[in-house]
Amino acid sequence: MNIGQILKTKARGVSTARPEDTIQDIAASLAKKKIGAVVIVGDNGKVAGIISERDIIRLVSEHGAKALSMLASDGMTRDVKTCSRNCTLDEVMGAMTSGRFRHLPVLEDGALVGIISIGDVVKHHTAEVELEVSAMRGYLATG
Repeated sequence: MNIGQILKTKARGVSTARPEDTIQDIAASLAKKKIGAVVIVGDNGKVAGIISERDIIRLVSEHGAKALSMLASDGMTRDVKTCSRNCTLDEVMGAMTSGRFRHLPVLEDGALVGIISIGDVVKHHTAEVELEVSAMRGYLATG
């Protein structure tokens, strides 16, 4: 299964924020939408960074309440790992595991077209495994 197939099953759109948005505004958006990360996009519409719940916790730990008035550009992860629609589930799982992150923006020709979370990966990987188990049981039953 590839990431393009997973994106087809998800709701359209990616939550984004601007580099000049405050951490408080981003935290409120995460809470309201019940999501774990937002992609930060610059003036050119290109991915400039990403901020996750973990990033906000780290900022609050380091800066206290002042963190909430900081800008996204001050707290975002700038070296954003991304994938394409053609990446496989195994490739994305490997990237998330080795990088220790839970959200991966999906780019096509440099444009943001989606985001994959660890929840998406687990859900679809589990479905693949269940399908394989079912096929094996069918094969063994007809044996």
